[in-house]
Amino acid sequence: MTNVPVLLDTDIGSDVDDGIALAYLLAEPRCELRGVTTVSGQPRLRAALADAVCRAGGLTEVPIHAGAEHAIGGDTPQPEVPQAAVLERFDHRPADDFEASTAVTFLRETILASPGEVTLLTIGPLTNAGLLFATYPDVVPALGALVIMGGAYSSSHWIGGGQEWNTFCDPTAARVVYRTPVTEHRSLGLNVTTQCTMPSTEVVSRFSAIGGALDVVAAMTEVWATDVEMVTFHDPLAAVCALEPGVCTWRDGRVSVELASRRLRGVTSFDAGGEGSPHRVAETVDAARFFEILFGAW
Repeated sequence: MTNVPVLLDTDIGSDVDDGIALAYLLAEPRCELRGVTTVSGQPRLRAALADAVCRAGGLTEVPIHAGAEHAIGGDTPQPEVPQAAVLERFDHRPADDFEASTAVTFLRETILASPGEVTLLTIGPLTNAGLLFATYPDVVPALGALVIMGGAYSSSHWIGGGQEWNTFCDPTAARVVYRTPVTEHRSLGLNVTTQCTMPSTEVVSRFSAIGGALDVVAAMTEVWATDVEMVTFHDPLAAVCALEPGVCTWRDGRVSVELASRRLRGVTSFDAGGEGSPHRVAETVDAARFFEILFGAW
């Protein structure tokens, strides 16, 4: 199978699944990780955490760039980075070593350097991606694929499935992204990602036994486990599907993002077979196959 050049855009440090996704991409031989960009509150601290995962995995040359701290609307729904508490235990570049707001330019340069090849995998709020497409439209035809962990879709009615964190945090950016006509546009919503779970204690045990980059992720999971008993593998599922989409079944249509109602901001709806059908949305997932691929990378 041909290797896939991937750019990862992440809010690592809030939910532990971002760290798992990054560790998987570092270990997966089919992935050429071209760089990592961070988004949401304290993006330079998130960059330091991504650097710690990379270094623990034996990779010190992965480009890491801090991105947008505030949503396009101006607020920051997740200003803290709770899992950064583990940084004192692991080798990493200090947060102050990362320049502010270099992510969007880096994404553009990397995509344009390899037209039609790069997959942009977004597993956090869509601010960086929205700014990229709005500021640099020349990127759009050059992007190979866009894979998003975002939204929530009802597998029975496909009319919307409630609020999902990544689209909720910056619904304006989400609307920009879903209105951008990229060549291949795939989304994984809560209807499939919530089917991939594991007790937090089991995650810590299994990751600690494997070691490497997962030593950092295990420590992050310990922080997560103080409040949450289960880990839901939202972002790792998106990462696996960026390389092996057959883990899910898909349906084509058009995704819309709600902006008018503050109570429903960021809610996604899916019109199966809608005008032009520019979006492919995951309908079902083979959870056993997903975990086989994920753990098979280490």
